[in-house]
Amino acid sequence: MTLSTASSDPADHAAPILVKDRYFKPLLSKEAIAQRLAHLGKRIEADYQNDLPLFIGVLNGSFVFAADLVRYIAIPCHFSFVKYASYQDKMQSSGVVQELIGLNENLSNRRVVVIEDIVDTGNTMVKILAYLREKGVEDVEIAALLVKPTALQHDISVKYVGFEIENQFVVGYGLDYDGYGRNLDSLYVVSDL
Repeated sequence: MTLSTASSDPADHAAPILVKDRYFKPLLSKEAIAQRLAHLGKRIEADYQNDLPLFIGVLNGSFVFAADLVRYIAIPCHFSFVKYASYQDKMQSSGVVQELIGLNENLSNRRVVVIEDIVDTGNTMVKILAYLREKGVEDVEIAALLVKPTALQHDISVKYVGFEIENQFVVGYGLDYDGYGRNLDSLYVVSDL
């Protein structure tokens, strides 16, 4: 779902908030996110109803999205996490992706859905997809809460997209600004106030 600047989302009319030392204005309310996750969950459930999919959440940012999304999926499944890092400072990607925590599951012939908070440059996702294919997965799809199409530097197909957004820095719902804001129940975009 592409997110336009004009929206009927109640979050659009809320006041900016201060996270650490920057102001952020509302982007998406928790209600809008929940509605979209319910839709994505039903799509994933239908696509994997005859399988035992392995969901892999990418830490740290996806933990809220992953937990909420799987609650909308009522089929048997397995779940694991991987942790990668690519941010060198508070708001910029270094472009270098390093694995911090890997998987222990046998991935051979598994159907996998990688759950990511945000796909922007695609650097992290390229590394994850290559690793999974090297381990012999049957197929792999991506579920991302947010996708920034104009920031993508790789040809990546995200099958389950929560929202497409502009190339702006966002915080909340698991995404952070220098470690702050992950606990916000809605999404906010950096503001120049």
